Amino acid sequence: MSIIKSLTPKDIKAPLDIPPKMRAKFKKNFLKMTHHTGNLMLFAGDQRVEHLNYDFVGKGIAKDDADPEHLFRIASKAKIGVFATQLGSIAHYGMDYKTIPYLIKLNTKTNLVPTKQKDPYSTLINDVDDVIEFQKESKLRILGVGYTLYIGSEFEPKMMRTVSNVIEKAHDNGLIVVLWIYPRGKAVKDEKDPRVIAGATAVGSALGADFIKVSYPIKKGKKSSEIFKEAVVSAGRSKVICAGGGSKSPKQFFSELHDQIHISGAHGNATGRNIHQKPLQKAIQMCNAISAITLEGKSAEQALKIYNKK
Repeated sequence: MSIIKSLTPKDIKAPLDIPPKMRAKFKKNFLKMTHHTGNLMLFAGDQRVEHLNYDFVGKGIAKDDADPEHLFRIASKAKIGVFATQLGSIAHYGMDYKTIPYLIKLNTKTNLVPTKQKDPYSTLINDVDDVIEFQKESKLRILGVGYTLYIGSEFEPKMMRTVSNVIEKAHDNGLIVVLWIYPRGKAVKDEKDPRVIAGATAVGSALGADFIKVSYPIKKGKKSSEIFKEAVVSAGRSKVICAGGGSKSPKQFFSELHDQIHISGAHGNATGRNIHQKPLQKAIQMCNAISAITLEGKSAEQALKIYNKK
């Protein structure tokens, strides 16, 4: 078990692009999202668009997952840092789930067009002004915004310019920014090359992201938890969180997550399928086990006990 320090507003270095009058709000949102730890447990619900129904219906997937409200039920009952999904979904269900801490994903695309056919480009479906207006009208707890950037795509320059504008406007309003950054496109030979993943976190830091979500690097003959350290260092003061990836056994998932945070030095996780594909009660217990590692410094073994609790 690792000791995770409880942070106060004085411990938070607010980026200088945040107006002085908004720094208190930024710090408040940051501490809420991270439960005063600096680590983020992000429950990913944006996959409803990104993965279509392939990850929500089928063999090994709980019947609960076919209903979009399943995600909201989980987020409302489990210990999470933030629930990330599209504004439209929140508009449909938010009136019944007002206590959930939300992060609105500003861009999205389906997976129907493969990379070999066309390099990925994901444009805005909402901008920060839409989020601010929605927050005022709904009174919901919207703490941040997110954006997916595909470095290596031929459309990279357009997306980088958009990201820059998103971060500027979000910080102007005291919101936290999480960037999903994936090396992807015909020019990218290996999306999980450790050096490329480290480059992705460096890009996110240069653009001004508060948190950067990347895939766990893989290199034959090397332990991923060791090679992932390069990506954490490259991010500088931006904080790295790791994608949960495809479905795994809870034991394997907790072991990897523990190493990502407590060996590599990452500051959290962004998990979707390994949570929402389970029945409601097991999904809640999965969230709580993940939060135990991420926010409380528990071991993988302790997390597994939380998950398996009757």
